[in-house]
Order: sequence, then C-alpha cells, then structure tokens
Amino acid sequence: MNTDNVDQFRVTSIPFNSRSLVIFSGVPLAKNSYKVSNCKYYVTIKATPESLPVLPSVGQHWSVRGIKVIEDKELDHYVMQQHTYSNPSFVECSLPDTGEQLIRFIAAEKDFKGIGDSKAREVYQILGSDFHSLLSSNKAEAKELLKRVLTEHSINALFEGYAKYSNLHYCNWMSQHKIPGQIQQRLIKFHKTKSIESIKINPYLLIGFGMSFKATDTLAREKFEMDIHNPNRLSAALEFAIKTEVEKGHTYTGEAVIRKKLHKLLGNRKLVDLAFKAGYDKAQYILNAETGSYHPTAQLIMESVVVKRLLTLANKTDLYKDAAHIAYSSAINDLPYDLTDMQIKAVKMVLNNSISCITGGAGTGKTTVLRTALRAINRLGFQIHAVALAGRAAMRLHESIGFETMTIAALLRGSAIEPTLNSLEHLLVIDEASMLDLPTMYRLINHIHPNVRIVFTGDPDQLPPIGCGKVLADIVESRVIANTMLNIVKRQAGTTGIPEYSKQINIGEIPINKSTGNIYFHETSNENIAAVCAQLYQKEPDSSRILGATKAMVANINKLTQTICNPNGNRLEFSMNGDDFFLDNLKLGDTVLFTRNICDKCVQNGTLGKLVSIEATEESFGQVELDSGDTIELSHALLDCVELGYCITLHKAQGSQFPRIIISLQKGRIVDRAWLYTAITRAENEVHIVGSQDVFESIVVGRSHSHNRNSYLGKLLINNFGRHKITSATEEAQMQVPSCQMM
Repeated sequence: MNTDNVDQFRVTSIPFNSRSLVIFSGVPLAKNSYKVSNCKYYVTIKATPESLPVLPSVGQHWSVRGIKVIEDKELDHYVMQQHTYSNPSFVECSLPDTGEQLIRFIAAEKDFKGIGDSKAREVYQILGSDFHSLLSSNKAEAKELLKRVLTEHSINALFEGYAKYSNLHYCNWMSQHKIPGQIQQRLIKFHKTKSIESIKINPYLLIGFGMSFKATDTLAREKFEMDIHNPNRLSAALEFAIKTEVEKGHTYTGEAVIRKKLHKLLGNRKLVDLAFKAGYDKAQYILNAETGSYHPTAQLIMESVVVKRLLTLANKTDLYKDAAHIAYSSAINDLPYDLTDMQIKAVKMVLNNSISCITGGAGTGKTTVLRTALRAINRLGFQIHAVALAGRAAMRLHESIGFETMTIAALLRGSAIEPTLNSLEHLLVIDEASMLDLPTMYRLINHIHPNVRIVFTGDPDQLPPIGCGKVLADIVESRVIANTMLNIVKRQAGTTGIPEYSKQINIGEIPINKSTGNIYFHETSNENIAAVCAQLYQKEPDSSRILGATKAMVANINKLTQTICNPNGNRLEFSMNGDDFFLDNLKLGDTVLFTRNICDKCVQNGTLGKLVSIEATEESFGQVELDSGDTIELSHALLDCVELGYCITLHKAQGSQFPRIIISLQKGRIVDRAWLYTAITRAENEVHIVGSQDVFESIVVGRSHSHNRNSYLGKLLINNFGRHKITSATEEAQMQVPSCQMM
C-alpha cells in the first residue's frame, strides 16, 4: 500500500551507508510524549547522501514526509509493519522537544562526548525549561551552572553538539528555497548560525559553497527579488569568473578572458564594468600594471608566501662540510652498486643545500639518489618526513627508501613540524612533486618551521596538478633552486624500446613506427576502444593494468573486462535487518581498487587487490587479497570505497609501475602529451596503446596543457632571487610583487 504521510522517529539502526545510498531505520515517536510508541511499525528511509542535511546516526530524531510503501515484515517470529520512504520529498533531523526525549538524545548521540544518561539528567535538572535559551544565547551563565556536574571538556562538547543540531532547523528553509542537500551539509557542518543567516541577506555567498552562478542568481532574483545592479550580484559574478579560471589551473588571467565570461553571465557591458568595480571594492583581485594580468588575491598571496620560503631556504647553501662528507661516504659504502657521476652529483647537491630538486624521467634513478641522500642526512641527525600526494605512491615510496612515509593529507592533519630538544633538524621529502598544486604547497609551508629542509623529487614533464599552479615545473624552469636532472633510464631494459619511445613523445616527436620493441599500437575506432582494451587484458590478466582518462571510460572498460574475464563470478550479496542487498558491480574473483586511505585496514587510496571471498560474517562482507599479498576483511568502511580495478585512472597509477600497461587513448579534457608520456612510463616491460592514429598524432604534437597554465610563481622566484638577502621567513612584508596594484 502507498500513502503520503508524515512520520517522526528515532534512529535505531543504519544498515547501509555508501556514497550513493543511505538506508536508516527507527521507531516512531508518540506525539507529545517521551515514550516510544508500542512499535507496531518502524520507519525506513532510503535516500542519496546529498539529499540529507546531515548523515544519520543512532539516537537522532528525524521527521519525514513523502510517498511511503507499507508492508509486513516477519522479524524473530512476529510480524511488524515497515513504512519505507524512498527519496522522500521532505526529511529533517532535529533536536527533541520534550525533556525526557532530550535527555535520551544527549546520552546516546556521539556528538555529546562524555555525557551519559545520568549526566544528561543532571544537566536537564539544572537548566530545565531554559535549556534551549541558555545554550543558544546565555552561554556564560549556562557554563557556570554546568560546572557543577560537567568537566570543561564535556561542557564544550555539549555546546558544540547543540550548535550543530540547533542549526538543523535552517535545513527546512534551505530545502524550500531549493538549496541542494550537499550545500546544506557544508553549511551545517562548517558554519554557525551567523553564516547561515548571512545567506538570507546575501544568497550569492552560496557560490563559495559550490553552487553555480546561474543557479544562485536564479534563486536570488526569484526568491529574494535581488536587483540586477546589486553589488553582491556583480562581485559574485566576478568571483565565479575568476573561480572558473582557477579551476582550469591558472593563478592569474587576462582582462579579455574575464570580461568575456562576465558578459556571458551578466549579458550587459555596463554591468560588466560595474562588476570589475565591485571586485575592486572587495579586493578580489590585483592588477599587474606591467602585464595587464588579473591576479586573484588569494592565489597571489599563496604564491608570494611560497616563494618567500623557497628563497629563504635557497640562500642557505655550502652545507657540505666535514660531517656531511663522512655521512655521504658511509652511505655510499653501504651500497651494493656504484652510482653514476650524475647520481653522485645529485646526492651531494641534497647535502649541500637546504632546498633541492631531484628530477628526471621515469626509471632514471631518482629513488636511488633519494635513498642514498636520506641515509646520509639521517646519519647527520635529521628526522626524515617523506610524503606523497596519493596513498599508493606513499606506500611505494616507503618500500623504496626504507623510511616512514605518509600522504600529504596525513602530514597536514598531524602536529606542525617544529624543532624539539630531541630532534633539532628536520627534512621534508615531497615525492611525485609534479602533482603538487599551489594551495597544497602553501599549506605545507605553513605546517613546517622555516628551518626545515625540503627535497622535491619528480618529473616536471608528467601530469600537472589537479589544482591550480604548477609548483615543480615553475621551480625547475626558474633555475633558482638547486636541481639535478637525471637522464639515464634504468627501469626498463633497453630492448623494450620504452625509454626511447617515451622520450620522443615527451619532446613532441611522432615515432616513425607506432609499434616497435615491446610497444604495440592497436588502430581502433573510438567506439571499440573499451572492447579492445578488455580483450588485451584477458590475454595476461595477472600482469596487466588498463589506464583510462575519464571516470566514464574507466567504468565502461571495467564492466566489459569483468564480463570477459569473470563472467561466472557470484555477485556480492548480504542481508541486514531482514533486508537483502547485493552489489552487482562486484563479483567473486574480481580485481578491485580502494579509493580512500583507511590506515587501520592497511589500505591506501589506489591499493589494488582481488575479491577472494564473499562469505559474510558479523564483521565483514568477504575478503580481499591485496597486491601486497596480505588478505583483509571487507568491512563496512571498506565496502564504501571499493570498486572494480581492471582499469584505473592515470592519477591513481601515478607513482606506481606495472609489468604490462594497456592505454585507452581518446580525446579528452585532460588527455595531452604529458598524459600519454606519463601513461607509457608506468610500464616496466610492455605497452599497448589502443586508439586511432589521428588522435595519437594530434596528442603527441600538441602542447601539454600545463604549458598553457598561467602561473606566476616562477616569475616571482626569478624576480626576487638575489634582490636582497632573505634571512627570515617572517620578512613577508619585504616580498616584492613587481608593479602589482589595485585597479
């Protein structure tokens, strides 16, 4: 039976929670009573995560309205009605109204840390009917009263939890104004009441939370009757125009580009001029009078701070003293092989400079140099901090250098790197630095003490960062920071032809023979690329990996490869609270990929494995044998971040190598010469390129997208190097931004 109704309930279980679907159930609440009803029925919600104001947790109170399906469920020898709402028209989480409900809620909800049932009752006895007013406004008075029964930590937890849930009443208003659920989540999670109230005054603030200008403008003009000349509207248009340029990787742009975007958004030349004026008033950009370029203020500040630190370290040279020579000799003597002259030069360069780069193509020995230099640095008493952007790359780095490694995100979550009595000297290694964007570099700079040494390693010709800027490429091109470029390839045997082939691609030369050595070109129409990739994978599944450019292509190839290589695998099925679930995209025997870092499970973003069991237990849904050889239980947390791994994106593969690579080559926004070069160099022994010859040649001769990025960091390095001796990272005011001024 279907009916349109409203239910209020307390969450008792969350049987399923993934990136695409959330299912949670609860018992109904009797109106105007603290008692739970006699449970002749229970409520189940099935919704997408982005449609919910917050993700559910046990103990929360929710209201729901929409079309529901009512059916009988047999549970432990008795029958109960289940009221199921699928993507309801209205769903809201709120604080309980009555005393007993509020006590039960605070005691059960994890946001109120350190407050159990007895403490929650004492809190309510003290605050009573003034509970809501005291916690929302009279904080000082409430804290004094609460000190009788709670610790300071628990008092803070109570206020923080209350602020979170009291803000939820805004979700109803936001839903009525068609603000997407995912935007609501960001507002509720990170912002307080004042920020949400500000939206009512200036709805264009929603652009900063991910809404497009068009959607925000429609909302503002229809629901808030905003005038087209409103300064908030005009500055928001400029913000959005600049934001789209930053999302393309630029840190500055030209007036003509912004003016064109503004005219598309505003449709009026006079309004465009007013938008530039509004941006000036709000200091959204800085005009470079020499070049006529428009620099978003945030990006220019980040570039200036990063350059300041780089130059501070660049002035600290001539560090190769007697102690360094002894450490170097000891590290060299431990090696079972001889280094080349260029590798020796690179090791000594690291020891002689506070900041340096070890660069070169794939397989040129960057890791060998880094491992040797770090052993010498470690002997000098330095604490080594080695990081990479991706989890898989960090894991491979650890295997290569022998020191503890982590992702950049993990480092930034930890304590700042500062000298201590036990460890005065520190060195930060940033591996695969070609993927390092400007905002991440800025955060790193602010996370480490000015005296911490830095070593960059990477290939500036590989994939550029996803975010704005091109830090490593700018550093190398500026020639301001010490850098040794290695050029002798050792990873692949010369007979494979891979080193020569990749070099030709890198310099924009079309190989005379598309197939040569262990490189095989498969001329294929765009429609058949996925099928050919899947067939090639089937021939040698244990040593192959397919690389794709887009998530859509990767998903398509994975599905076809699963059909060919694992046609009879049993799908992953499981039951929760009497409901049956299955994942048709995962079958026993599938190659799988994990897409998040879950440290306690020894899983990194990019970890690959094989689904070897689908036998469900209370703790897991099956087992996965990782490519490291370890077998792990497929827990609920892991189930939410696992997908097919026959084909992966190149970003997931960066920092790794595979014996046999199959490249799905098609035109796309991110597919360029650097993409193809990086893909080819992921192979140890064999490469298969699948696509059309015309597309291949156009990609090779075309410039890499990173060369088209507008980035000011390199120019700042060159313009400020040697201008004056920099002695302290706190001398930021002395950093000169040549001829930049407000318009």
